Amino acid sequence: MKFTLDWLKEHLQTDATAADIAEALTDLGLEVEAVDDPEPRLGAFTICRVVEARPHPDADRLQVCRVETGHGDERREVQVVCGAPNARRGLIGVFAPPGTHIPGTGLDLAKSTIRGIESAGMLCSGKEMMISDDHDGIIDLPPEAPIGARFMDYAELSSVTFEIAVTPNRPDALAVRGIARDLAARGVGRMSPSPVTEVTGMFACPLGIQIEADVQRRGCPAFFGRVIRGVRNGPSPAWMQRRLTAIGLRPISALVDITNYVTFDRARPLHVFDADRLSGGLRIHFAEPDTELTALDGDRYRLSSDMMVISDAIAPRSIAGIIGGEDSSCSAGTVNVLLESALWDPHMIAATGRRLKITSDARYRFERGVDPAFTRSGLELATRLILDICGGEASEVVADGRIPDGRRTLTLRNQRVHDLVGMTIAQDRQVAILDRLGFDARQAGEEIAVTVPPWRPDIHGEADLVEEVARVASLAGLRSTPLPRRSAGVPQSILTPSQSRERAVRRVLAAAGGLECVTYSFIDSPLATHFTDQTLVRLHNPISSEMDVMRPDLLPGLLRILERNRARGIADASLFEVGPVFFGNQPDQQVLAAAGVMAGSATGRQHGSSARDFDIFDAKAAAEAGIAACGFHRMLKCGRDVPPWFHPGRSGSFYVRPGVPLGVFGELHPRVVRAANLRGSVYGFVIDIGKVPQPRRATRSRTALKASSLQAVERDFSFILDERVEAALVVDAVRASPYRDRFASLSVFDAFVGPAAHRQFGAGKKSLAISVRLQPDTQPFREADLTAIGADIVARVIDRTGGTLRS
Repeated sequence: MKFTLDWLKEHLQTDATAADIAEALTDLGLEVEAVDDPEPRLGAFTICRVVEARPHPDADRLQVCRVETGHGDERREVQVVCGAPNARRGLIGVFAPPGTHIPGTGLDLAKSTIRGIESAGMLCSGKEMMISDDHDGIIDLPPEAPIGARFMDYAELSSVTFEIAVTPNRPDALAVRGIARDLAARGVGRMSPSPVTEVTGMFACPLGIQIEADVQRRGCPAFFGRVIRGVRNGPSPAWMQRRLTAIGLRPISALVDITNYVTFDRARPLHVFDADRLSGGLRIHFAEPDTELTALDGDRYRLSSDMMVISDAIAPRSIAGIIGGEDSSCSAGTVNVLLESALWDPHMIAATGRRLKITSDARYRFERGVDPAFTRSGLELATRLILDICGGEASEVVADGRIPDGRRTLTLRNQRVHDLVGMTIAQDRQVAILDRLGFDARQAGEEIAVTVPPWRPDIHGEADLVEEVARVASLAGLRSTPLPRRSAGVPQSILTPSQSRERAVRRVLAAAGGLECVTYSFIDSPLATHFTDQTLVRLHNPISSEMDVMRPDLLPGLLRILERNRARGIADASLFEVGPVFFGNQPDQQVLAAAGVMAGSATGRQHGSSARDFDIFDAKAAAEAGIAACGFHRMLKCGRDVPPWFHPGRSGSFYVRPGVPLGVFGELHPRVVRAANLRGSVYGFVIDIGKVPQPRRATRSRTALKASSLQAVERDFSFILDERVEAALVVDAVRASPYRDRFASLSVFDAFVGPAAHRQFGAGKKSLAISVRLQPDTQPFREADLTAIGADIVARVIDRTGGTLRS
């Protein structure tokens, strides 16, 4: 939030210095982030008169000017060489003497000789002084401008600008008047009265307003509007332009500048429509699905059915509470306008703005909460400004809905300030502080009955009142006291379920032999493009060219580490990382994942043991272990639904429900490996920790061991199948058996494939053998039981796969 000192003094009668105000604001909780005093930057520039201007003898575009500076006894003339096309005899301009720092160039001015002619100073343009973008010529002032006076005083540029950080719970501090109220409560000054009187309507409003019932109940309780006809939409007054420019806003036109001014002056966003571009009255409703609207920022937005819009009889004209539409905006030719002031639900405004990725001053205030009682008053204030600046005549006000009664009365106990903050503040002082903040405080014995003003939606209980009293009284007066002794022992750590999962996955992957890496969340875009089919999230100011996008996956960062290790002669590695990945710039567009890469020898160089390289089963085992560490111990299914950066024939995925993979494992695509400047096979896995289902019931203890003293029985089955039938299909068929509660284990232990299998079983055939371990419960199996179980397994596999039992 930015504001100038002269703007603040419109609401606060004070003689305090800028330094005193800055100190008080920070102590009040409105932390001052910057104070811009124009004195050091513009104090040396003075108003001057060009007495004589003659052509430079050795340069066609230069003139030698004799310039009068100072006044009275300090009046003197200096010679200045100037290249501005508008330099002429009699011009009143702005002079910078030698030694002046020129803000627009960043240079310190010195006496110089230009083409043989001495120049002792400079005639300045607006751009060189950084007060405007005008650099076509030097500043040309009216004849009555006082020679020798400081330009910053004459142009009213001497006011200090403050920038403060406003916490989300203080929407009242997004208004200059709200900031003045806090300072007055501290005693820095006194609040100036600022009554808002109603403007009498001269005619009936020709445009009606209707809030649909569902919108009025959920998102827009009240809407006020009026037509003002016969306006002249020229530039806004100089004083208004100066204030808006000082806080970083570009003056556009009087009508737009007035709404922006009221937004910052009173935290009351408004909108003004060109009434001649509207057809019929206004209707506030939820948008039709896939409605599109071109907004004032020039972008076209697609709206959904839970977003509020303001429409006329033809089409939507504004995204409610966020931004207006281009089709109904005001221009230099606007004559008749419709001014609106509405109350919007903060949650709906925040959700719409976040989904459409629109940031506006109106959204910023509405989603934090505005003063509902000032909705009509804001309309009247803006109406008066429009009539004074643009002329015209106003209609009567039309409205729909009503302002909700949000009055709240709380009780503040006298001793509560000391109990919560540790400060002793007299009760009458507590009452005085609350009164100066705009609360209605009435003392009743040892308690204070406090009515909360409508502009403070953050005050909900007694603790909030204590905070108000303490911060105005100044927490700098708080004195430290010794802490009570803690009891012996180590306090138990409290982790969220997500933190517990993250820690468990790290522990399991490290126990499996992986080395944990912690990499930047940034990665280079050439490699990152191989790991997503969506638009990368680019950084506006990357710390290096190799970290210009947010990582869409953990694998590219691990591959870069693998590349650096191989460059240093370390070819064997098993690395993993647990961290966030990003597919957008919003809070809900990042997920927590775990990933790992494996390359080279899995056993290292050892004497007396056979060497083995990493393979797909190492990646699969790591992915299974990570998913199990999340607390998910049910049967996983394998599929071939893998992203294109994995090898299409040497990779797989784990899932519970089809289409929702929990993890992916396998060999990385050779194209990706080459992009990472690597050679050979690289295996990897990725687990989407957020998608792993939570355990059905949370328990800190293990279930009781179920042991049986009866002998288990193992049965092997071998099937002749089509070569394209996957082992997972056979396993799924067996797991569907009604006897599955008797299965202690189920595994595939042999696969006979290739030319030899073709010769024995026929072209395109293979043999697959499974082993089922059966565990009796209370009595041993009978032969009939084993025969029934075996027959059911064979029948299910044949029915599911079309194979036959191998004899």
